[in-house]
Amino acid sequence: MANVHYQIGDIGIVTDGYFSRLPLEDFYGGGGGLKRTRKSHISDVNAVRDVLAALGGSPRINLLLTGHSHFDHSFDIGTWSQLTRATIYGSQTTCFQAIAANTPENRCIPVLGGELIQITKGVEMHVVRWNHSGDAQRNPEQHNPVELTAPPIPDQETGGFRAGVAEDFPNGGGSRGYLFVVHGPDGPYSWFYQGTASAIDLHLPIIVSDIDHGSPLENLTVAMTSAQISSVDLWIGNSSAAVAQAVLPILKPKRYLPIHWDGLDAPFRRGLSTSFSDPPLEETLVAAEVELIEQFQYMDKWRLDTTGMQHIENHAAKQSLGFSNGDSK
Repeated sequence: MANVHYQIGDIGIVTDGYFSRLPLEDFYGGGGGLKRTRKSHISDVNAVRDVLAALGGSPRINLLLTGHSHFDHSFDIGTWSQLTRATIYGSQTTCFQAIAANTPENRCIPVLGGELIQITKGVEMHVVRWNHSGDAQRNPEQHNPVELTAPPIPDQETGGFRAGVAEDFPNGGGSRGYLFVVHGPDGPYSWFYQGTASAIDLHLPIIVSDIDHGSPLENLTVAMTSAQISSVDLWIGNSSAAVAQAVLPILKPKRYLPIHWDGLDAPFRRGLSTSFSDPPLEETLVAAEVELIEQFQYMDKWRLDTTGMQHIENHAAKQSLGFSNGDSK
């Protein structure tokens, strides 16, 4: 999935945090088959609670982010907020979803793109307005930048929500990327996160309710300029060769960690059962001299700093969730 946990000193950040794994047979319609659902669903609180415990418990999590507001990114955001009381940053749609799940309104801050947020001393986060995979012709329900206009109404019987991308979980105005810069005692280091992208209109403006939010490539360029960096140490993303060819000249990453390639509904508890493989993308990365960071198991862990990126054993967290070690090599 697109779930990532960052620990920056005492600051813990969870992006997306989707562990409920709604069954795909409950979805139907639209270009991608995810337009509507046959019934409502509720968040798997126990799954979220177990992952939170594996990360060290609620005191370790201070901030929650969503890349966009489809079910496979923000369905559990209300549960994370209830368990941690952490502030949420995401689209207005994410905030409406969180409010509907009984999150206090002031605990979720909508971001439109272009914001500079000081996470803590020496750590800044630049919000980059981005797009969503697909295109307007083949799967408009998934791709087009749609925002909710009010909190969704829970099902009267189950208290659940309709997770379809044309129901309670549209993408939230495209998506959001997050550019982090850490100004440490040994110098700065940085990474960029995005959980989806479409090469078709990366160069075109994202327009919601007649408001022009700029094109993803322009927005990324602005964020890099604002951060006063010309390259990043790490790109965490869901990409393709076509997307990479457009993004690499701007981002100039040293390393790439692929996410959101392992399907939509494989049971989390079974662990990661497949290996990343995208030959065209891998060839593009090699040509650009970008190191591919491979993941072999959920809860794999790395340390990023000015000296590079090193794999760190994470046995205890994996064992607590029932995973084989599967450490990267």
